[in-house]
Amino acid sequence: MKGLICFFCICWIVIQTAFGQVEDKVYRDHIQSVRLFPVGLSFDSQLDAPAIGLTDSRRLLLIFDDVAYDPELYTAKLIHCDADWTPSQLKDNDFLVDFNQFNIQDYEYSVNTRLPYIHYQFEIPKVKKSGNYVVQVYRGRDESDVILTRRFMVYDELFSVGASIVPPSQTEDRRTDQQIDVVVNYSKGEVINPSSQIKVLIRQNQRWDHAILMNEPTFLNESTKMMRFQNFDGSNSFKAGNEFRFIDLRFIRATGANIASMVVEPDVIYAEAKVDSPRNREVYSQYLDLNGQYLIYTNDRPGGDPEVESEYILTTFRLVAPESPTPIYLLGALTEWGKKPEAKLTWNPNLKVYETTVLLKQGWYDYQFGRLNEGVFNSLEFEGSFFETENEYEVMVYFRALGSRYDQLVGYVNLHPNRRRL
Repeated sequence: MKGLICFFCICWIVIQTAFGQVEDKVYRDHIQSVRLFPVGLSFDSQLDAPAIGLTDSRRLLLIFDDVAYDPELYTAKLIHCDADWTPSQLKDNDFLVDFNQFNIQDYEYSVNTRLPYIHYQFEIPKVKKSGNYVVQVYRGRDESDVILTRRFMVYDELFSVGASIVPPSQTEDRRTDQQIDVVVNYSKGEVINPSSQIKVLIRQNQRWDHAILMNEPTFLNESTKMMRFQNFDGSNSFKAGNEFRFIDLRFIRATGANIASMVVEPDVIYAEAKVDSPRNREVYSQYLDLNGQYLIYTNDRPGGDPEVESEYILTTFRLVAPESPTPIYLLGALTEWGKKPEAKLTWNPNLKVYETTVLLKQGWYDYQFGRLNEGVFNSLEFEGSFFETENEYEVMVYFRALGSRYDQLVGYVNLHPNRRRL
């Protein structure tokens, strides 16, 4: 019994952060290009947020590469979480029909690539309960040897939710911010105390570090079962930021957009992005971006499978900025939004620039630069902020019934006006 308790404690520590939350994280540097998205008919469905309906016929697909010569036995399990991403009190059989241990058996070897890798795919099994989930992947049967964790959401549209982007209530922020107003109709739920039983979360560009929890509604009508979040203090406003910078790595025999050079060696490929400069003082310019995400694709082998035929490229990014004790980071899905060690730029005294090198699979990548201050990334110094910027917002409504052991996700809205994709 003592050994079992010890084993459980080890697993608990591995998958939790200091705040007890299970987070998106890659624990091994040989694991690359991790993505989790709903399977769709279009190629760009891999850009969609990992959220599906409880009765949705679509499935979520987890894909990743292992830079290795031989395949490993990887196992996946699901963790049900409450609204704050701490594990809920549900047992495995409360939300799953199958035993909660799934072998990842769908894999392919890379085809004629300089850096060999093995491409894995895993379809998330159907669940019985709505809410927040984490898929945890570990080596063999050892749950303490975790290689990655990824969050996803399963919603049951019990409540009616409406949301819109409006100019901020604070006049001084109208050129830089975007405000999200939310309306929730909870007439289909048995709600006794809506202020304590219902939680509303708004997320920008699929970033959990850019999420706002709405505490109190500005308007509550218990007779019509309606809650409104239209705050006038700026608490539901986001810095709009700027359209993301991008590089095109779809070619290795030519330089794509914003690529300064490409060197192809027999066993490795090097690329250098054009040197970037701060643009916080420039005027807003509208162009296509992926809101910080990336697409895997190669133009060197048309008609093939980009997931197993794309090359990996050592790509160097540089930024012109004065030397400072406050660190600068490369932000975007390509660096797990600053979590990868190589996200941190270092000062090059010879070139008088900040730089970093990241291993990237062929494709199209969005990114920005930001400073880390007190654990929060701030990009305003390098990117600026403009109300006209096109962003993606998700509104998630959680509900805990009286006596329940978990938070249901009873409403989900993806707010993506003026959507502009490649």
